[in-house]
Amino acid sequence: MLRQAHNGRIQMTTDLQKRIYQAQCIGNVEPIEYMIPYPNTHALIEGQNIKFAEQVIYKQGDITNRILYELIQQTAHWLDSINIKPRERVITHDRGSPQTEILLFGIWHLGASAVILESLDIDDAKQSCSTEHLIEPDTDLLKAIEPFPTDFDPKYKALLGDEALVSCSRERGIRLSHYNLLANTNSVQKAIDIKSRTRIFCDLQPDSTSWVVLKAILPIYCGCIFTDKKADITISDKDQNSTFYMRKDLKNLAQFKDNHLAICPENTAVLSRGTSPIHLTDLTLEENTLAIRGHSVMMGYLDDTKNESSFSNKTLYIPI
Repeated sequence: MLRQAHNGRIQMTTDLQKRIYQAQCIGNVEPIEYMIPYPNTHALIEGQNIKFAEQVIYKQGDITNRILYELIQQTAHWLDSINIKPRERVITHDRGSPQTEILLFGIWHLGASAVILESLDIDDAKQSCSTEHLIEPDTDLLKAIEPFPTDFDPKYKALLGDEALVSCSRERGIRLSHYNLLANTNSVQKAIDIKSRTRIFCDLQPDSTSWVVLKAILPIYCGCIFTDKKADITISDKDQNSTFYMRKDLKNLAQFKDNHLAICPENTAVLSRGTSPIHLTDLTLEENTLAIRGHSVMMGYLDDTKNESSFSNKTLYIPI
């Protein structure tokens, strides 16, 4: 079986890969036909620096797009110096904001894939993700990268279809592509109608795909200012009085309010605003199963046995 990948190359596909790809389509629109304005996640930072280099992105520390980009490039240099290669997986830890976000984008700038731990210990994560690369939690990232140049020319520039993120929990390992992350972020922007220079705050911890989309990528993608003081928009999984409240109890989706964001990692992060699916996502709620189709549908689980039972009829089926 042949199909055209995001990079335009012709690749062989297995029956399972075909079923996953079919679930990522919606109607007659394939992922390769919807234009994301960036060829990968690291290009997002690059793009913001073309016109908006001096705009503040993190209010704390007054970090501009230019400063952020330089820190990311220094991080890529440092990762390269500790022998991490493009396309390899790197296990990360929370080291506070914005250091955790800088590390994430540094991994992508290098061309590697980040592993976040939702509820899994290190040894199990190394085994399930087939990697020995671990950024120790006590590493002072800003001190470690300080000696390195502020420009980095990647040996490999990731493609939209390449793996960008693995989320590991005791129940499952989920693989997401650069396209998944950018498409979901793009759809969230449309769903909540967020504008440039909006002051935004999100209280998520860096142990979920939701953190990656809503806290790490969204503010940069939309040109917002991330701040914990006097925010125009707040996003939370704890505070029900926030502008947007995140919920994972998908069995109750029919009762979600308009300011509720339904969270489903298998659909990258956000599934719907209230009961309305985000852009390029279609869902059907059955008694004990959620059927999903669309461009945010994951690359698949780490476990192909789980993939075999979850993808069929051009759809991803998730028990709820």
